[in-house]
Amino acid sequence: MQAFPAVPRAPGAGRDQGRDPVSGPTVFRFDRSDLPHLFAALGELEYEVLGPTIREDAIVYDTITDVSDLPVGWRDVQQPGSYRLERRGDEAVFGFNVAQQSWKRELYPPRVTRFTVERDEQGIHFRPAPPPPARRAFLGVRACELAAIGIQDGIFTEGEATDADYRDRRDRALLIAVNCTVAGGTCFCASMNTGPAVGPGADLVLTEILEPGKHWFLLEATSDAGQAIADRMPAKPASMDQIKRARTRVDALSSEMGRTLDTDGLPEALLDNVHHPRWDEVGSRCLGCASCTLVCPTCFCSSTENVTDLGGDEARLDRVWDSCFSDGFSYLGGGPVRATRRSRYRQWLTHKLAHWHTQFDSSGCVGCGRCITWCPVGIDITEEAAAVRTPP
Repeated sequence: MQAFPAVPRAPGAGRDQGRDPVSGPTVFRFDRSDLPHLFAALGELEYEVLGPTIREDAIVYDTITDVSDLPVGWRDVQQPGSYRLERRGDEAVFGFNVAQQSWKRELYPPRVTRFTVERDEQGIHFRPAPPPPARRAFLGVRACELAAIGIQDGIFTEGEATDADYRDRRDRALLIAVNCTVAGGTCFCASMNTGPAVGPGADLVLTEILEPGKHWFLLEATSDAGQAIADRMPAKPASMDQIKRARTRVDALSSEMGRTLDTDGLPEALLDNVHHPRWDEVGSRCLGCASCTLVCPTCFCSSTENVTDLGGDEARLDRVWDSCFSDGFSYLGGGPVRATRRSRYRQWLTHKLAHWHTQFDSSGCVGCGRCITWCPVGIDITEEAAAVRTPP
């Protein structure tokens, strides 16, 4: 996966600075002091900006209005079942890994009204779902998260079960991705080939570089919408040396991941070991809380709820998040098909890492590490997968 245009072995004249000689767009450079211009450009084009900010001692994605809302100078320390923030000792803007929740909350919200039925003196009226928010810019999308959005795009906009609400939200979203320059304690995107370098799908790609006495960004527009933002930035074409230094830093993270997962033959290995004793062991530790599925950027299990007011004059049908860890998710014929936490965890892991390939032609895991960090008992998906594929 390539984060930047290839560096020519024999750079040409100044007009070639920052440009892939084959097909790549120009890569620009701007100083940290110019970052407010990005917010101004997004405002001029009437984007609501959502990005990383600190709330309740965690980095979350929420509405932000200027640079002061960003987690400047903070890092997240993530380990199995553990999360905390600490100061970095510098003024890095994106010096953290991933926020607590993913962009799934914005594109595939926890609760969406499908339609409403109202009763009045004139009769019964069906009202369609309210439209999604106006166009929004997602600032700070990481490589693994961009890959997750790509997976859900394939499911909800191209597959058999297309989702109109998701499609509308996705069509109105501008994705501003940021290349990772620091590895996390629970991430393993390099194993899943989803990072640390940003892949296809973003409209703009930023790379933050801190050097002694210097703090700057690379900016690459990869769509017409992204170019409209770049045109409003006080940026200059980056030099080949600057592009190479940034790419080297991002590529180095592949060997600095906090976790690894051997994916070679993994789907077959998991499905050949559905009776492995490790399932009993992990089932005894699992709380069945569904935290892993809620923070996962690709899990999309859902249910529906009929909601009525006390007077009986209004009712609506909502789609709500569900989880394969919930008691009622596999309820059939008077009882759940998967009645134990052992069977539910096995269903989740084998679906994510094995059956997903058959259904959607990709893994259901992008290596963000959230399921490890936010599991209350610190269950590690990479550890469990490795244990199950090992003969007892």
